[in-house]
Amino acid sequence: MADKGELVLVTGGTGFIGLYCILQCLAAGYHVRTTIRSLKRRKDVKEMLKEGEVTNIDRLTFVEADLSKDDGWKEAVEGCTYVLHVASPFPPAPPKHEDDLIIPAREGTLRVLSLARDAGVKRVVITSSFGAIGYGHTKKIDVFNEQIWSDPNGPNLSAYLKSKTIAERAAWDFMEKEGGAMELSTVLPVGVFGPVLGPDFSISIQIVQRLLNGSFPGAPDLNFGVVDVRDVADLHLRAMTDPKAKGERFLAVSPPTMTILEMAQVLRERMGKAARKTPTRTLPTFVLRLMAIFDKTVALILPELGDRKVMSNEKATGVLGWQPRSKVDSLIATAESLIKYDLV
Repeated sequence: MADKGELVLVTGGTGFIGLYCILQCLAAGYHVRTTIRSLKRRKDVKEMLKEGEVTNIDRLTFVEADLSKDDGWKEAVEGCTYVLHVASPFPPAPPKHEDDLIIPAREGTLRVLSLARDAGVKRVVITSSFGAIGYGHTKKIDVFNEQIWSDPNGPNLSAYLKSKTIAERAAWDFMEKEGGAMELSTVLPVGVFGPVLGPDFSISIQIVQRLLNGSFPGAPDLNFGVVDVRDVADLHLRAMTDPKAKGERFLAVSPPTMTILEMAQVLRERMGKAARKTPTRTLPTFVLRLMAIFDKTVALILPELGDRKVMSNEKATGVLGWQPRSKVDSLIATAESLIKYDLV
């Protein structure tokens, strides 16, 4: 690919979406700088990118930076034409206090925007989440799209969902008051699946991992939006360069949604013996309620049991020409890659 001569900063280079954004930026001919919390992980990132068949890794550089600190961020944005702000704190368990998640997400986002503006960055694309659209509502919503915002003060919002909503709101408020000539777009993925490149992957991947290894005694009655990580990265690049993306939000989903039982059925039909441990029936709600007494992670999903959300990707497909692959292809690619890297 010809050298475009433009530098893109991708924050969170060890993350699942961040890795694929780096891959696709390099493939498109950009130079890429990425932030990682420790430079000791440079080798890990390069190895995973090689698994993704990167051929021009010499165009990739690293900066050590953490969302909770100022160090490194000024250096990170210097000379960049675009910034893909993908990094966001996502703890393996609920934090002791929600501010432990909300403050780093909001302040980290504002720090990146402020320094990017000062450095003359043309456009920033922030990875938000469907969590900033689909939660905290007291009235039924027929179809979820980009015009809708989660209510951080509404019922049943986890600290993570609040953090994504508050951070994206803060970003748009900043742009309105202090953004100057810089432009902003946001991408809001649902559950992100697709081929892993190593042990760093999204929390959504654990669903397929647990279905394959038999961790689910039955399928919780949960309904998910599904999108492939390769398509999420593609949408980031479209939002980064298309003039029509300026000032817009884009929901990244391949509708309709799927239940965990439907995911299990897809795996059994397509993966044969590798999926022999997947559940064949829905787990009764009363069992999950009992489990939730002892497991805070299980308690978080209780409000979602039986909820069927309808989501639209018409804006991304209509405005930017985005065409996500099928959910089945994404789930099978997820399963095959987990088996390839011996992660099940």
